[in-house]
Amino acid sequence: MEVEESGETRTSWAVAPGETHSIICDHAGDEGEEEEDEMMSDHMKDSEEPSNKRVKPVAKSNSLTGVITPVKTPALKRIGQSISRSISFRTEARPLPPAPLRARSKASSFPRRRNSQCWSDTVESHDLTAKEIKRQEVIYELTQGERQLIEDLSLVKKVYYEPMLKLDIMTESELGQIFGTLDSLIPLHEDLLERLQRLRGSEKTVGEVGPTLMNWFPCLESYVTYCCNQVGAKALLDQKKHEKRVEQFLRLCQESSFSRKLDLWNFLDLPRSRLVKYPLLLKEIQKCTPPEHPDEDSLPDALELIQSIIAEVNKKTGEAECQFYRRGLAYLEDSQRITEIQESRFLCCHGELKNNKGQRLHVFLFELALVLTRPGEDKDGGQVFNVYRQPLPNALLNLEEIPDGEAGGGSGFRGAFSGGNDKVKNCFRVISRGRSKAHSYSLQANDSFSRQQWITCLRQAIVQSRDRNVQSRPSQSSPQTDPALYHIAELSLSSDTEMADHTGR
Repeated sequence: MEVEESGETRTSWAVAPGETHSIICDHAGDEGEEEEDEMMSDHMKDSEEPSNKRVKPVAKSNSLTGVITPVKTPALKRIGQSISRSISFRTEARPLPPAPLRARSKASSFPRRRNSQCWSDTVESHDLTAKEIKRQEVIYELTQGERQLIEDLSLVKKVYYEPMLKLDIMTESELGQIFGTLDSLIPLHEDLLERLQRLRGSEKTVGEVGPTLMNWFPCLESYVTYCCNQVGAKALLDQKKHEKRVEQFLRLCQESSFSRKLDLWNFLDLPRSRLVKYPLLLKEIQKCTPPEHPDEDSLPDALELIQSIIAEVNKKTGEAECQFYRRGLAYLEDSQRITEIQESRFLCCHGELKNNKGQRLHVFLFELALVLTRPGEDKDGGQVFNVYRQPLPNALLNLEEIPDGEAGGGSGFRGAFSGGNDKVKNCFRVISRGRSKAHSYSLQANDSFSRQQWITCLRQAIVQSRDRNVQSRPSQSSPQTDPALYHIAELSLSSDTEMADHTGR
């Protein structure tokens, strides 16, 4: 999962343009000297880190904050003194061995940069059109992405898996669960990289790429196993991070230059991120492919194939996620074990919401049921979710949007959401009627975006559940069935009055 050098579920993210910054000059004696030495040492370490990345010129930078490392900085003119001083240390290295100057604790200040070379940088001259140049750039990006993914996966194995196994930081079984089948993905992507490199002609251009991708994409079906394992892998990794040895090892790795400030999970998520990037790259290649090109016919087929593979991976991953969280539910009463939870095949969304008492809940919206829980731990330190109140079948839900600014002291809230203020924000209400007892839950999201996501997911889940009930009604209806339930599918998602009208018929 190449990080979408974009990282629960579908649950990751700068100085304002007009903002000015001042640099305070501090001429304190000894303290200033120490800061100069510290800056000099940092500069030397930076100069020793090789990088091919093209750096934006200083003259084009919006502010000095984009140029100067945000550490305790003395006067700006001392930077030149630090540079000259570092040069003098290099020339007079005999009395001062270089090792003390490379403080290990500060090695992370300058993470290793990626090579940002473009295709046009690899050729001396060409007579291609602008559109064909763009096509070659995208294909080159595809090739480089494979190379970088292989490097990262190999690094994960060498720097994380093998040392933790050798140092007995985790057991082999635990490491196997966390890393899954990651090791098998390396030769898979090495194969694609080799195929793409063979396509480059003497002029370093690629002609037809569609058939190569069509033949290789079926290999990605192995991602089903890897991605399905990730749900449990993430939970176990989060649990193990509470152990001192594990936390210390992972922190030291993240602070090292090779990690580029990424933690272990960022690396483990690279294959998934890479998978979903293939359709985007193919669409870009398609845009730059002229109508008479041989790829004109094969690229649409390749795009359709990779999209179907991703859909299958998402489906299987969703089913695995649903099963994982179903197993983590702890029921306080037998009446909470409604059949809709066990019959749900996937999880629509889940995350933290507050109830009208201000309590933080973890809410799961399964395919057929809404479940409110309180997170806890089992005897082994693993996470469990204690079911709070009665789970609600989605088919019986009504959704009510609560506009921002509703009075905080109303009967539905009694000021719980307002926090002492007169207004409430980002709230909605779900109401369930039609069985033995009516239930109403008022919930508050962290922000407006999260609230809208919940409302969208709830609407979709309600409609799909009602459609499912309508389709299965002929085989399930009986004389004892309450006729009022037949009208639920026709109700709007936010009207209590319509519910009352139908139930009164």
